[in-house]
Amino acid sequence: MGLPTLPHVHRYDADAKGLGEAVLDYTQRRLRMDPVPLDGPRTPAELEEVAGATITAKGLGGDAALALFAEELAPACISTDHPRYLSFIPCAPTEASTLFDLVVGASSIYGGSWLEGAGAVHAENAALRWIADLAGLPAEAGGVFVPGGTVGNLSALVAARHAARLRRTDADPVRWRVVGTTQAHSSIKGACDVMDVDFVGVPVDDAGRLTGENLRATLESTGTDGLLAVVATAGTTNFGIIDDLRSVADVCAELGVWFHVDGAYGGAGLAAPSIRVRYDGIERADSFIVDPHKWLFAPFDCCALLYRDPQVARAAHTQKAGYLDVLTDAAEFNPSDYAVGLTRRSRGLPFWFSLATHGTDAYTDAVERTLEVARYAAAEIHRRDYVELLREPDTSVVVFRRIGWTPQQYQRWSDRLLLANYAFVVPTSHEGETVTRFAIVNPRTTEADISGILDTMA
Repeated sequence: MGLPTLPHVHRYDADAKGLGEAVLDYTQRRLRMDPVPLDGPRTPAELEEVAGATITAKGLGGDAALALFAEELAPACISTDHPRYLSFIPCAPTEASTLFDLVVGASSIYGGSWLEGAGAVHAENAALRWIADLAGLPAEAGGVFVPGGTVGNLSALVAARHAARLRRTDADPVRWRVVGTTQAHSSIKGACDVMDVDFVGVPVDDAGRLTGENLRATLESTGTDGLLAVVATAGTTNFGIIDDLRSVADVCAELGVWFHVDGAYGGAGLAAPSIRVRYDGIERADSFIVDPHKWLFAPFDCCALLYRDPQVARAAHTQKAGYLDVLTDAAEFNPSDYAVGLTRRSRGLPFWFSLATHGTDAYTDAVERTLEVARYAAAEIHRRDYVELLREPDTSVVVFRRIGWTPQQYQRWSDRLLLANYAFVVPTSHEGETVTRFAIVNPRTTEADISGILDTMA
């Protein structure tokens, strides 16, 4: 009886070898582009016309599928690593992290347990330790890399509710509650919806921050029964505002309430000595997130979730089943015990590899460089009489208005920039007014880029 024939999809033959070389060549060419093309979206009808049926019984073949992606599909995606992509929060991964992402995919590592991925988990924990040290968290702090801030915030609040339940001596409250401000990321309210708990808003101060004073006043009005966590933000998405973390931490300590800090975007500023003082108080957080795929130059999808006491999170998140006994009964660190989800790729490895390759000083320099450009942008807006800064930036987000423009004029201007393949800067809103903003997280963004975009608004 002969050996069974390996299915074609799992054979490493001449076709697979050639496809591998083609994929690596495409990757190298993409990395060498300087700058990358900005590109832009196409309509569903346009893509249907050029792509046609891509999933067929016999397949297109690797070369044809790669060509279709390179020539038609990729150009229909806006390049988030373009230096003049300044909308939302961009992604500007280092070449080292991008290349190692290929290694992670090729290595087929399960990153959910120590038993199966000890080497990868060890490396990820080293990267998490660097972030924990930046925040001033204790030596026993730890956590896991999750897909993004939404999962990170949800996982932290699930752990907070578990801790709140353990503290109670009586039955659960009628409703659990989370407290934050209206400037908190939408994922916080989304997490509350998923958990079926209430979100209580706190007014911000004149600088747009959550403060201990306003937090205390709100809690005196609403009471604290059922309060499972207070959420502060270290760099709001729209403005980059850092809450008054120290005074909020004081109130949380007084009440014995879980203190969570959402630093998905702005937490990377901890690496910058020029603004580190603005984060004072973060070292007292019970949980903290930061997305390396935002301002720490890692590929999508990578959020670092850290806990002051990981054992509380482990008690909240560990999944139990007969087939998992070999993992849950072990003493080793299993990343899947610390967040929502069991199956996970080792998404922190590209970030670790880049840190290990370049060193942490290079990361400090890169973050400081983006802050230099943000300060230049603020100064340049002050210098021009047709634009007006809404607020001096805390971090690297710069929000401003074009004096006299309607929402329609903002949109037409934004569309023209993208159509010309020059820049991607979209409108946003603040207190009912349409304005716009620069989110500067790419060290390749220059002062000339900022001036050139502002020139188009004259």
